[in-house]
Amino acid sequence: MPDPNELALDIEELGETAIVRCRGRLSLTSADRLRHEVKRLLLNARGVTIDFSDVTMIDSMGLGTVAALYASARNAGKDLYVVNIGGRVREMFSVTRLLSLF
Repeated sequence: MPDPNELALDIEELGETAIVRCRGRLSLTSADRLRHEVKRLLLNARGVTIDFSDVTMIDSMGLGTVAALYASARNAGKDLYVVNIGGRVREMFSVTRLLSLF
């Protein structure tokens, strides 16, 4: 049975943009899924917004995945936004200096 706290994704495609709403923990076990979905969306979308409103925890693999997605999007001439970063997750972005990218 899957862990109910693990990352859940709600994806909404809106023409040339897409929103990925994340819920739960972005960690080693779920980062690959986020990477796969965002890369898939970036094939057709001009921009993707990742909404972290309901992300409760992020580890180094999750941070690395978000940074790599940002670099991939930029290299492809696409936009990647991360919004609604709260509490502890914001602190992790700040400590690793990733917050300034978004």
